[in-house]
Amino acid sequence: MNTQFPSKGEIVRQWHVVDADGMVLGRVASTAARLLMGKHKPSYTPFLDTGDHVIVVNASKIRLTGRKEEQKLYRHHTGYPGGLIEIGAAKMRATRPAKMLEHAIAGMLPKTKLGKQMYRKLKVYAGDRHPHQAQQPVSLSLS
Repeated sequence: MNTQFPSKGEIVRQWHVVDADGMVLGRVASTAARLLMGKHKPSYTPFLDTGDHVIVVNASKIRLTGRKEEQKLYRHHTGYPGGLIEIGAAKMRATRPAKMLEHAIAGMLPKTKLGKQMYRKLKVYAGDRHPHQAQQPVSLSLS
């Protein structure tokens, strides 16, 4: 008996809306990463992108536990000598709230071409509105 792998035409992708209002950052990120990879489907294959599209709204109202609001740092390097940039979580929330969630979700996806393909199916919005009503997204409740 041979193992059946889904072909490109057989993969059915749904759209999910996750409301992050009052939810913990890591829990929302892990759920979104699981949906993007397709691990919730019986047709999950590690080397194929079988995942769904994920829309996250209210990213500015996400919650950090403990003292992460004061202590957590987001770092990146410009490529120039001495070009390390460090931004605290409080400032990141004030300036680019969607970036906090995007960074957390990207860290949970594979670091390959396949992971980049999965990441492209993620849409994060700071407010409660999104322009994807035509795709008829299904609301996903996280308890």
